[in-house]
Amino acid sequence: MSLGRALLCIIFPPLAVLDRGCGTILIVIALTAAGWVPGAVAALFLNYQANRRY
Repeated sequence: MSLGRALLCIIFPPLAVLDRGCGTILIVIALTAAGWVPGAVAALFLNYQANRRY
Protein backbone atom coordinates (compact mmCIF):
# COMPACT_ATOMS: atom_id res chain seq x y z
CA MET A 1 0.00 0.00 0.00
CA SER A 2 1.39 3.37 -0.98
CA LEU A 3 1.70 6.29 1.41
CA GLY A 4 -0.80 8.31 -0.63
CA ARG A 5 -3.40 5.55 -0.41
CA ALA A 6 -2.82 5.20 3.34
CA LEU A 7 -3.31 8.94 3.85
CA LEU A 8 -6.46 8.80 1.74
CA CYS A 9 -7.76 5.99 3.99
CA ILE A 10 -7.32 8.24 6.98
CA ILE A 11 -8.60 11.49 5.45
CA PHE A 12 -11.57 10.21 3.40
CA PRO A 13 -12.05 6.43 3.70
CA PRO A 14 -14.74 5.89 0.99
CA LEU A 15 -12.55 7.47 -1.68
CA ALA A 16 -9.68 5.12 -0.82
CA VAL A 17 -11.75 2.02 -1.64
CA LEU A 18 -13.37 3.42 -4.78
CA ASP A 19 -11.77 0.76 -6.99
CA ARG A 20 -12.87 -2.18 -4.81
CA GLY A 21 -16.52 -2.43 -5.88
CA CYS A 22 -19.95 -1.15 -4.95
CA GLY A 23 -20.50 -3.38 -1.92
CA THR A 24 -17.18 -2.46 -0.37
CA ILE A 25 -17.80 1.24 -0.94
CA LEU A 26 -21.22 1.01 0.72
CA ILE A 27 -19.81 -0.83 3.73
CA VAL A 28 -17.07 1.76 4.21
CA ILE A 29 -19.58 4.60 3.77
CA ALA A 30 -21.84 3.04 6.43
CA LEU A 31 -18.92 2.56 8.82
CA THR A 32 -17.72 6.11 8.21
CA ALA A 33 -21.24 7.42 8.88
CA ALA A 34 -21.30 5.47 12.16
CA GLY A 35 -17.99 7.01 13.13
CA TRP A 36 -14.86 8.15 11.38
CA VAL A 37 -12.56 5.62 13.07
CA PRO A 38 -14.43 2.45 11.98
CA GLY A 39 -14.48 3.68 8.38
CA ALA A 40 -10.78 4.52 8.41
CA VAL A 41 -9.85 1.18 9.97
CA ALA A 42 -11.96 -0.74 7.44
CA ALA A 43 -10.43 1.19 4.53
CA LEU A 44 -6.90 0.56 5.82
CA PHE A 45 -7.65 -3.14 6.31
CA LEU A 46 -9.21 -3.55 2.86
CA ASN A 47 -6.34 -1.76 1.14
CA TYR A 48 -3.78 -3.81 3.06
CA GLN A 49 -5.53 -7.07 2.13
CA ALA A 50 -5.77 -6.09 -1.55
CA ASN A 51 -2.00 -5.55 -1.81
CA ARG A 52 -0.93 -8.54 0.26
CA ARG A 53 1.08 -11.18 -1.59
CA TYR A 54 0.73 -14.86 -0.71
